[in-house]
Amino acid sequence: MRFNRRSVLCSVSAVALVAGLTVTAAVSAPATAAGPNTTYLVLAPQGHSTAVAASRVAAAGGTVVANYSQIGVLVARSTNPSFGAVAAGAGVEAVAETTGLGTVLDDDTVIEMVDSSTVGVTGDPTGEPLFGLQWDMTQIGVEAAHAVTTGSPNIVVGVLDSGISSTHPDLATQIAKDKSASCLGGVVDTTEAAWNPTTSSHGTHVAGTIAGAINGVGIAGVAPGVKVASVKVVNDAGFIYPEAAVCGFLWAADHGMQLTNNSYFIDPWEFNCRNDARQRPVWQAVQRALRYSQSKGVLNVASAGNSNVDLQHKFIDSGSPNDGSSPPEDRIITGACLDLPAEAPGVVTVSAVGTLQLKSYYSSYGQGVVDVAAPGGDTRQPDPTVSTLSHAVLSSTFNTVTHTDGWGYMQGTSMAGPHAVGVAALALSAHPNLTPGALASFLERTAEGLPCPAGVYNPRPGLAQYLAECSGGNRTSFYGAGEVNAFNAVR
Repeated sequence: MRFNRRSVLCSVSAVALVAGLTVTAAVSAPATAAGPNTTYLVLAPQGHSTAVAASRVAAAGGTVVANYSQIGVLVARSTNPSFGAVAAGAGVEAVAETTGLGTVLDDDTVIEMVDSSTVGVTGDPTGEPLFGLQWDMTQIGVEAAHAVTTGSPNIVVGVLDSGISSTHPDLATQIAKDKSASCLGGVVDTTEAAWNPTTSSHGTHVAGTIAGAINGVGIAGVAPGVKVASVKVVNDAGFIYPEAAVCGFLWAADHGMQLTNNSYFIDPWEFNCRNDARQRPVWQAVQRALRYSQSKGVLNVASAGNSNVDLQHKFIDSGSPNDGSSPPEDRIITGACLDLPAEAPGVVTVSAVGTLQLKSYYSSYGQGVVDVAAPGGDTRQPDPTVSTLSHAVLSSTFNTVTHTDGWGYMQGTSMAGPHAVGVAALALSAHPNLTPGALASFLERTAEGLPCPAGVYNPRPGLAQYLAECSGGNRTSFYGAGEVNAFNAVR
């Protein structure tokens, strides 16, 4: 998706880190005027039970709304303005308020809607009525791959996003409804209405790219034989909060999903700095969730982001937080600051390319950060002076105003991620014994190597903010091991 410069919202306003303090659990909350009902992440020490932490939550005037005992994380709510300070103590490693700690999902990404006719089902992706507009599928060898496999129905991809339209003709048969859920507020809701989209078409577009059915209508997905599960982490206001993402990772892990797609990032800032006490609890909770999911056999794939920044090197972030809740701060981004989940260990990070297999002008990059590239679209390719709609990515959409299903173009690293996930799903279908680590390595080994563009990359002449410099040989900062290739992955 085209995030609005990978927009991110405000800072943590109450964080308490306590280590080695001896305090009894029965601490009474101070008598203060009630404040707004606020959500908190409460972390028990790694490997410890959440029982003591839960008792401290109650003593501080809070309520546990979700207990992720697998990773020692509680989601709590309280109207006590002093909750963070009171809940901290023995049995609690960290407390973080998540009010305003959300990433805004810019859904202004439907560049153009496309009508689809209905044709006979051929079993061939090229027979779908809109396949001729799907340059992205041809670019990564989907037609040849489907001659080998379209994917196994035993594979379920968790789409952690804004929800998937369960009525869409290209997706109605593709959704694993028994594994779909809303994770808003960090609390699971499995009703169908809860995991359908309400204010964003993003998740439906992503799901179509992964698994759009070959049914004689609309488009074809990379792996139409697999299933997708809607794991809704974007609320009605368009925000992704860390408690929802943590819930999503654990839900996918505990419900047999082999892959997740994550076209978003988690942070009140553009980058989460582990050496900043305001942000460390978020990193800890997300990292625990990711490690747990990996232990359950899940490979998590994430988009690199749309800021056109070199994630490997130090730079100044002057745009966070950007929601007006507090003035933006100038921060030096170092190796202690990560884009989550894209830069977390074990996560496959995907950059975007356009129709010329060149880095999309918006795509972030970085030597040792980007693992592979995939089609994300670039309306500036091939002619940088002309905006060509067909150079974005066509997939399924859902009109949240008229509540109608359709097809449309979007572009962004959010569109690149699901191509890589689809190829991984095909690879796992053809080679079912691959572990998450082996699958990630296999995705890289079967990618089509792409060389660095010569000189300083200038995809939009006259706009200096889009200049970028590529580095590396066999693995480059723009493309990692190269662009994913579906046919290479299944043969």
